[in-house]
Amino acid sequence: MENEEKMMTGEESLRIITEMINKTKVNIRQGSFHLLFWGWLLIVCSLSAWLLGRYTSYAHPYYVWFLVIPGSFVSMIYGFVNGRKETVHTYANMLYMWTWIGFLIAATVLFIIQAKSMESVTPYILLLAGFPTFLSGFIIKFKPLILGGICFWIVALLVHFAGPGLEPLGTPVAMLIGYLIPGYMLKNKVNHDTI
Repeated sequence: MENEEKMMTGEESLRIITEMINKTKVNIRQGSFHLLFWGWLLIVCSLSAWLLGRYTSYAHPYYVWFLVIPGSFVSMIYGFVNGRKETVHTYANMLYMWTWIGFLIAATVLFIIQAKSMESVTPYILLLAGFPTFLSGFIIKFKPLILGGICFWIVALLVHFAGPGLEPLGTPVAMLIGYLIPGYMLKNKVNHDTI
């Protein structure tokens, strides 16, 4: 029995190395979409509810938050469709995905528990949102997202101590600093890296 060794060309070696590196990366393009989508959706919902409650006689300004339900489906469909297009599913991608699914489950349970006193749920949601944001920053090695998670926690404390008058404005501030700024930075990074 002969043991033949095949010499790899430089091109084949480079291809194998590139594939190995790609197997450890997270699809940050999806991450930027979700950050921007949720950042804008939640800013619109929170400001709309606040403006309706403050400047109109509309009895149920919190109804605008029901836009989160179709938003969840848009987000899941986008993730599912783009996830199916990926040829390599990495451990980091799975960790990233399950981190956010865990947040969705925790937020849903919180809404069920707090159903009778929804007006005071903002600091808790910001507290919860800080964790997957912070952890996602470490998973994809992106410091602005880590700082975004810390921002959520700081705003949660500020909102708690500021009282109900300023509580509705905490969400737009947290979304801007925690999701939109890192989301646009991530999107620019992806666009720059692919050029």
